[in-house]
Amino acid sequence: MKIGVMLPVGDTEGPTGGVPSWADVRAIAEAVENNGLDSVWLADHFLYRPGGDDPRTYGMHEAWTLLSGVAAVTERIELGTMVLCASFRDPGLTAKMAATLDLMSGGRVILGVGAGWHDPEYEAFGLPTDHRVGRFAEWLEIVARLVRKENVTFEGQYHQVRDAELVPAPEREIPILVAARRPRMLELTAQWADAWNTAWFGVADDRVKERLAELKAATDASDRPEGAVAKTVGIAVRDPDQPAIDEPSPSAVDGSVEELAAALREYAGLGVDHLIVAVEPVTPRSVERLAEAARLLG
Repeated sequence: MKIGVMLPVGDTEGPTGGVPSWADVRAIAEAVENNGLDSVWLADHFLYRPGGDDPRTYGMHEAWTLLSGVAAVTERIELGTMVLCASFRDPGLTAKMAATLDLMSGGRVILGVGAGWHDPEYEAFGLPTDHRVGRFAEWLEIVARLVRKENVTFEGQYHQVRDAELVPAPEREIPILVAARRPRMLELTAQWADAWNTAWFGVADDRVKERLAELKAATDASDRPEGAVAKTVGIAVRDPDQPAIDEPSPSAVDGSVEELAAALREYAGLGVDHLIVAVEPVTPRSVERLAEAARLLG
């Protein structure tokens, strides 16, 4: 089982509680690389507004630009988005960006994508909130076919391309990950994705097992072979020996290194292929501690 780490991207994730600097992001990426873990991941948002009685606006860096910087300062780890919002970028541009970054990084990109969900950022930047899954279905087909080196003509309700191709072609078929839970999104995952994600959890519980069963049902109903869609799960892990963050995950794994290793082992036993960890706090020490637990798995 591979183990990756979410990189800091927004308010409250920097070492002093604010928006992380590039130096902060780089330090976590280098800690992941140097401690033998497998991947880094970036969330994709314009901003976050909780709404209700909370008037705050949380700032975010742009994910793809940061990921390109991380590619330049690392050599081994995989580089993923968790997940890129389809509504923010044209499908042709997204495929072209993925092909270029995969070239720059020596074939390390995992193109994680999703339909989007946070209405306030859509409204702030003039993006449509209607038919998100329908729009995503068209977008995903175009992107998937392009990064798999096809020449694509597509006439949809929301997206159209004519005789489109990536020139130069990608050096490999870039893997696509889809974050999905509901039936239509799981159906799209089974049809087009190389990997699937569900998040966020702590110790593996019945909810995790239920999500894994839902994916299996979707892939069984498709014509994809067994194991064609890798299973990835996002979990939160807290280091009890470091100061707590302002808004900790209520389900985060927070025991000793040995207890953390046991939690990781349980996910491996469920057949999870790649565990994506949001560490609390987001510090190099948290990454080192996760690596210590990973080494106990053998």
